[in-house]
Amino acid sequence: MAFPTSPSTNDTHTYGGTKYKWNGTAWQLFDGSGIGAATGGTITTDGDYKVHTFTSSGTFTVTTAPDYVHYLVVAGGGGGGGPPYAGGGGAGGMREDTEFEVTAQAYTITVGAGGAGASNEALGSDGANSVFSSITSTGGGGGSPSNQSGRNGGSGGGRGRGADSDGLVAGTGVSGQGFAGGTHRSHAQGGHGGGGASQIGKSSGGNPGGYGGDGLPSTITGTKTYYAGGGAGAGGFSAGGYSTPGSIGGGGVAGGGYGSNVNSTAGTANTGGGGGGGCYNVASSNPTGKAGGSGVVIIRYKFQ
Repeated sequence: MAFPTSPSTNDTHTYGGTKYKWNGTAWQLFDGSGIGAATGGTITTDGDYKVHTFTSSGTFTVTTAPDYVHYLVVAGGGGGGGPPYAGGGGAGGMREDTEFEVTAQAYTITVGAGGAGASNEALGSDGANSVFSSITSTGGGGGSPSNQSGRNGGSGGGRGRGADSDGLVAGTGVSGQGFAGGTHRSHAQGGHGGGGASQIGKSSGGNPGGYGGDGLPSTITGTKTYYAGGGAGAGGFSAGGYSTPGSIGGGGVAGGGYGSNVNSTAGTANTGGGGGGGCYNVASSNPTGKAGGSGVVIIRYKFQ
């Protein structure tokens, strides 16, 4: 027989090299040929594909037969820790898959905000989760000030300066979404970098702060773009004019020590980058850790 006679809802069947799916009343084409109509977000075209980009929360509505989509879900980055010598915020969790099944229905999209940066000797706030269907990416962990542990998250927040024996650690990341923040090592005087989607945050190597872990690239929009980089850790007392650059993927810059004329910066919006750690210096009229960047949800599919 060509098709099963008593299928259950969502059963699939391949006939003549073409895949079909039972929607409860009829067999629908489900062969990767594309989605005929969908709405939501900012819609662009890349060849035979449509791309829906959500920079804020909304609804992705599929109005025709089921098929597969390619998604990118990036959560908000964590905020940088408060001065002095603070760790950078961890990047928002990043999840991507090129073959995710959707059906004709409305999907709620949540785009996570970046976590707030912290003031004097306080922890940076965690970023908020981003969600598409059953896919949740976890917000980045906040960075810590001196003598506190970084917070856990999609990628972990970097810890601030501290002694070898204090037992404090960086925040951990979520497997498949990001990495841990940087933690202490001997002779480190600065804060440590927040974790990124591709690597752990770097530890301070003396007075300069540690770099945030780099993010990962995606070509889901048709253009190679990096997301989910960790925020940099602040410089130590004698770091002079040196500041720690931001990571690849939107991670914020961290100011140097007391002689620096560079302020920390926030993670880049809609990348999930972590915020830079806070440090007092000659440029710092408001020497707080800086906010993480907001997340993003992007959905790509071949259209009929």
